[in-house]
Amino acid sequence: MNALIIGSGGREHALAWALSRSPQKPSIFVAPGNAGTQQVATNLELDAPDPDAVQALVEAHGIGLVVIGPEQPLVSGLANRLREVGVAVFGPGKGAAQIEGSKAFSKAFMERHNIPTAAYRTFRRQDEAALRAYVKEQGAPLVLKASGLAAGKGAIVCMNRREIEDGLSQLLSGDQFDQAAEEIVVEAFMEGEEASLFVVADGTSWVMLPTAQDHKRIGDDDTGPNTGGMGAYAPAPVMTPDMMDLATERIVQPTLDGLAAEGMPYNGVLYVGLMITPDGPKVVEYNCRFGDPEAQAVLPLVTSDVLELLLATAEGRLSEIDVTVSNMASACVVMASGGYPGAYSKGLPVSGLDMATQLPNTLVFHAGTVGVGSLVRTSGGRVLAVSAQASGLQGALARAYTGISLIHFDGAYHRTDIGRKGLLHDMSLAAAPRSGSTRPSE
Repeated sequence: MNALIIGSGGREHALAWALSRSPQKPSIFVAPGNAGTQQVATNLELDAPDPDAVQALVEAHGIGLVVIGPEQPLVSGLANRLREVGVAVFGPGKGAAQIEGSKAFSKAFMERHNIPTAAYRTFRRQDEAALRAYVKEQGAPLVLKASGLAAGKGAIVCMNRREIEDGLSQLLSGDQFDQAAEEIVVEAFMEGEEASLFVVADGTSWVMLPTAQDHKRIGDDDTGPNTGGMGAYAPAPVMTPDMMDLATERIVQPTLDGLAAEGMPYNGVLYVGLMITPDGPKVVEYNCRFGDPEAQAVLPLVTSDVLELLLATAEGRLSEIDVTVSNMASACVVMASGGYPGAYSKGLPVSGLDMATQLPNTLVFHAGTVGVGSLVRTSGGRVLAVSAQASGLQGALARAYTGISLIHFDGAYHRTDIGRKGLLHDMSLAAAPRSGSTRPSE
């Protein structure tokens, strides 16, 4: 089996690593990849994941499975094009990918299917007067969102009037979000703790992987601007068995059923971002791919064959396989370039990687790196994620932070409080994964 992973981040390195452990011994290709993926796979040049270029790689290398990592090619319809020519693809089609590609679409979808989420209104950018009038009427706190793709940074939480004005300026100017903010969603602020669900679905059957909790803000104690994610841990103990039952009944099943009913059966991984409120779980957002860095925490906990999981999903036979996960805890901490999520330097040499990877149950997943000869240099805002597993969350975090301490590049930055909320919970209460079907009841 030859498998091709599309993407170049930490998520794609985690996927390549997971596939490399398959007993089927696949040949793995990553396009374009990074300095980490080349350790477990063959990197292929790919300037942009346009369908023609990807199809050429598939044909040239005899690819039997394509795994699409990032959201943009999914939203653009890459999975559709490949399926049209008979390629097995892990990732939703363009229609279902709207669930991430357009927050306006996803909010309306949830409204149609009675899926709990924050109250909202959607405005076109040119309807500035109506937008400002509504925001003034609602007052703080509230959340402003660019409807389109914004690299995980399109949600602006506004706790006071000044932050509302700043958020409106960012969205309305077009300088930062461009086409992503042609539509703007205004949401009621939800109080609670966040959690992430990862549902692998093949259009009729589904299985849930370990839950996780991400850390979006750049600073400790959830301060500063949003980022693509500064760390994660799994499982998320806030997702107790009772909470999982509620999330499955009120959110997961209605979402998959609703997509199927609208002619968009979901194939791939559906990432459901939740807020655990006093009224139960509510949807913050959907994503049409694995989270990054959540994948770096979740995938090391899958003990069954990940290649078979992705291939069975692509081929519509998920119900025929068993998916098993570890009962260990997993944590990952992101090392970012100084200045991220603003301007940052590139090309800085990275040292200490060998020492970190020699720690027990510790992995270093590359994101913004390039290999230059025998050196690894930085090439992005989020550079690395150190992932570690242990019998409890405290041990996993200790190992991850030990790994972080061994790695160096100029200006390196990381949060020091990853997993703090999880430590306040009893990890023994975390729920086990579950599975289900979108087939109609008999």
